[in-house]
Amino acid sequence: MTHRPPDAPHTSDAPRTPRTPRTPRTPDTPDTSDTYEVLAVRYGEWHTDKGTAYHSFDVYGEQNEPLRIDYFFWVLRNEARTVVVDTGFRPDVAARRQRTLLTPVPRALELAGVEPERVSHVVLTHFHYDHIGNVDLFPGARIVAGGREYRFWTGATAQQPLFRNAVEADEVDVVRGCEADGRLILVPDQDPGLPGITFHEVTGHTPGQIVVEARTSGRPVVLASDASHLYEEFEKERPFHIASSLPDMYEGLRWLRTRSEDAVVVPGHDALVTERFPADETGTVLRLARA
Repeated sequence: MTHRPPDAPHTSDAPRTPRTPRTPRTPDTPDTSDTYEVLAVRYGEWHTDKGTAYHSFDVYGEQNEPLRIDYFFWVLRNEARTVVVDTGFRPDVAARRQRTLLTPVPRALELAGVEPERVSHVVLTHFHYDHIGNVDLFPGARIVAGGREYRFWTGATAQQPLFRNAVEADEVDVVRGCEADGRLILVPDQDPGLPGITFHEVTGHTPGQIVVEARTSGRPVVLASDASHLYEEFEKERPFHIASSLPDMYEGLRWLRTRSEDAVVVPGHDALVTERFPADETGTVLRLARA
């Protein structure tokens, strides 16, 4: 698929992805506070292979081949608010887990034109280390997470080694602190007050992962996060190697494939995202949709 290049970034020391020009609202202009510009921000990578990434890859009878896993967080914004979806991993965690940190998250936010203190909400799709690593960058934001996901990772079963290895305990504690501060909103039980953004519980990779859907000027954008790491996962119904429930994961992949008929489904870690959407001059910030 061919895309035209994004608008040229503003001239500054830090290249920034520009906001789409907006028409001033008049009584005859529709309220656009419920449509969003959607950005994917690539901050890291991991070079592996399909045999490692997919669950029981040998059953497909295919040749193993190299695979690049990209790490993203996402930005939803309009004139009314800026929402950050997931917060990446920290440099020390990247080094310990042997992942390549291309751009530290504070710098990546700067490249995307996001000022952390102006972010109204941070959405955590699930609690794995590469999705909740920098929540403390947003001290004024409301934190949105799935209620089932939060209860699992703060419960006893999460301490089992097979689960515990996928998270950083101190990062889970940061989210606990947000609850103590009254900043944590657990969906679907509580309403985060985000018009144009909906949350779908799509479990299987973790016990309570949420998928974020945003209204845009075109088709809705569905941020699959780790409900489908790769396009091939939901297109061919091939589960990833980390799963809390394989039956639930298959159901989620089927749901995403059906949803892709009338929405733009964006997987959480596919390097093909960098080929299918226009990027800024640094290759860090990709525009998935306009508001």
